[in-house]
Amino acid sequence: MFSVSRLATMHSLKARLIVSALLLILILMPLIGFGLNDAFKQQVKSASLNELKAYVYAVLAVTEVNRDGIIMPEVLLENQFNVIQSGLYAVITTSKSPDKTAKNNENFDAKFVEKPKSTATSSHLPPLNQVQHIAWQSNSLLGIELPKTLPTPVKGMGQLSEVKLNGQPHLIYSFSVSFELPALNSKDGQQSDNRFPITIHIIKDQTEFQQQVSQFTQQLWRWLMILLGLLVVIQIAWLWWTLKPLSSLETELSAIENGKANQLTRQYPTELQAVAQQLNTLLNTEQNQRKRYRNALADLAHSLKTPLAVIQSQVDLSAESFEQVSHINRIIGHQLKRAQSAAGSAWHLGVPVVEVSDKLVRNLPKIYNQPLIVIEESVKRDAIFKGDQADLSEILGNLLDNACKAAKGKVLLSVTHNAESLIIQVEDDGNGIDESLQTQIFERGIRADSYKLGHGIGLAIVRDLVDSYHGQLSIGRSELLGGACFTLIFKY
Repeated sequence: MFSVSRLATMHSLKARLIVSALLLILILMPLIGFGLNDAFKQQVKSASLNELKAYVYAVLAVTEVNRDGIIMPEVLLENQFNVIQSGLYAVITTSKSPDKTAKNNENFDAKFVEKPKSTATSSHLPPLNQVQHIAWQSNSLLGIELPKTLPTPVKGMGQLSEVKLNGQPHLIYSFSVSFELPALNSKDGQQSDNRFPITIHIIKDQTEFQQQVSQFTQQLWRWLMILLGLLVVIQIAWLWWTLKPLSSLETELSAIENGKANQLTRQYPTELQAVAQQLNTLLNTEQNQRKRYRNALADLAHSLKTPLAVIQSQVDLSAESFEQVSHINRIIGHQLKRAQSAAGSAWHLGVPVVEVSDKLVRNLPKIYNQPLIVIEESVKRDAIFKGDQADLSEILGNLLDNACKAAKGKVLLSVTHNAESLIIQVEDDGNGIDESLQTQIFERGIRADSYKLGHGIGLAIVRDLVDSYHGQLSIGRSELLGGACFTLIFKY
């Protein structure tokens, strides 16, 4: 079954290069092996052909023909022809009717080989229905039955083929020649046919041939397997060395994303160096712009708060005006915090959650000590918030502050993460939030200061910050403490 992880793996450039290199090796090596094996077979077969040709010429050199038939020496120079079933055999066939047997084998009964009847024509076959008589055979053939058909090429031509003797495969090389005999006049004055065609067949056992091929095949595939293993190791090592800069770039980008670095500092190959420089320029530009933006907003807040403070200090200011000025002051603070959020550029930011949560858990009980509120913390030490530290402090601070206001004596902060998301939960042992308010609290148009049980402007800020990071904020009832449970999920 094709899994998502396998699909993600195939999107990896490193995986694609390794798979393509391995496929190339696995395809080429067998092709090379089959090619070399076939070439060796042809070479051995060619060597056997040359050897059989040499035997043909050796037999032909001692062959004599007269009107009485073929005259052969009793012992041939090649001793294997003289040893019974030695694996090397010689046969001479002719289309002439034998008047007499060969002088060296007077007890040899004349045999004949029938050529197969066929409608096909070939320059390597004698005329149809022509009978080939065995005129002579070497002593090594004693006790061996010859096949019913033997190749008969045209005069002056040779033919290599295979036959079976006693069920074993043998190579046979046949060569046809014609002897010219002195012409004789018959009684009616006509000259008789003075041609004596013969075909010399040299037959050799294929055992040696097959052993050579088998040994070569075993050696070839053994070394090809060794070479295949070496090539795989070399290819993987080469690809690892070639793609090492990409791994380094990935490591540095991960460090920047987790807030552990601000710049790409390593030296990269020419193809990647330009990319690294552009990324560094982008990071510097964004950081400087965000810093200038925050400074400008701080100046704006300071310039607005000073006139508002002067207005609030007026003695003759009515209660309604004072309330409206205070409301304007809260709105300015709220909107400034929204504008200062770094969610739009959070891809290269990162802060360990524990750095922010530890400070809040340590300081908040000092504020809420009447009655004493105990804040328990269950935060994974390697959990990373992909955003600005100030935004995380604002989110956790407001959630914990509201939980302490609503709690009777205990608050629980839990932070977990996986490969896809960061999950934050803040629970308390208070009375909880009514279900009707749970659905209304996130609706637009609700006044920020209309939330009950302490969940007012702070929760609105949390909602806006979570939305700016494209996170999810939900409210439910705590299963452990019985009060409210705020759950935040940030996708990586």
